[in-house]
Amino acid sequence: MSKVTRVIKEIKQILKEDTRGLTIQELADKTKVSRITASMALMKLDGAGLVDIRVIGNCKLHYLRNKEK
Repeated sequence: MSKVTRVIKEIKQILKEDTRGLTIQELADKTKVSRITASMALMKLDGAGLVDIRVIGNCKLHYLRNKEK
C-alpha cells in the first residue's frame, strides 16, 4: 500500500468522525504526514467526488461528501 493510499484511508476515517471540516494542515498533523502529502490525498478524494471543500478566506475546509447528493 502506497503512502498516499494509506493517508487517503486515514483522512476518510478522520472526516467521517469529525464533521466540522478540517484544513489541509490539520489533516496532515492528524495523519502525521507532510502538508504536501495530505494535499495530494485530498486532491485524489476531490477528484473521486468523495469530499466537499468550503473556502473561507484563504482557508479550505474539507468535509466527507454526503452520499445522498
